[in-house]
Amino acid sequence: MTRSMFRDSAALLGRLLLAALFLHESWVKLTHFGPSMAYMERFGIPGRLLPGVLVVELGGGVLLVLGLFSRHAALALAAFCVVAAGLFHNALSDGNQLLHFEKDLAIAGGLLVLCAFGPGRFVLPLGRPKPLG
Repeated sequence: MTRSMFRDSAALLGRLLLAALFLHESWVKLTHFGPSMAYMERFGIPGRLLPGVLVVELGGGVLLVLGLFSRHAALALAAFCVVAAGLFHNALSDGNQLLHFEKDLAIAGGLLVLCAFGPGRFVLPLGRPKPLG
């Protein structure tokens, strides 16, 4: 296997693993819409924002899988993870919450690497990486 084939395969696998989290979580929220709204409201977040959360998670996950606009999707999902960590996992004296906080930040870090280096070669042609900015 050539270095570029390995790099492109690793980028694809990384995108799929990152996307799996967001696709799964959006499915859970879709199939448990009311309880998901109530969960958000317990943290002082208006439940009416749940459709926006679903757009970010589901839309971003699909874009990562396809490799379409993946740098933009990764940047949006990274910001989402940082915000979610701060809003929902801020009881850092609780070891479990600290772990979730750290995981959210680590996922954001992986997404920022994807944003910086692009999705690799295995993407739909429409989504060829373009420079940000």
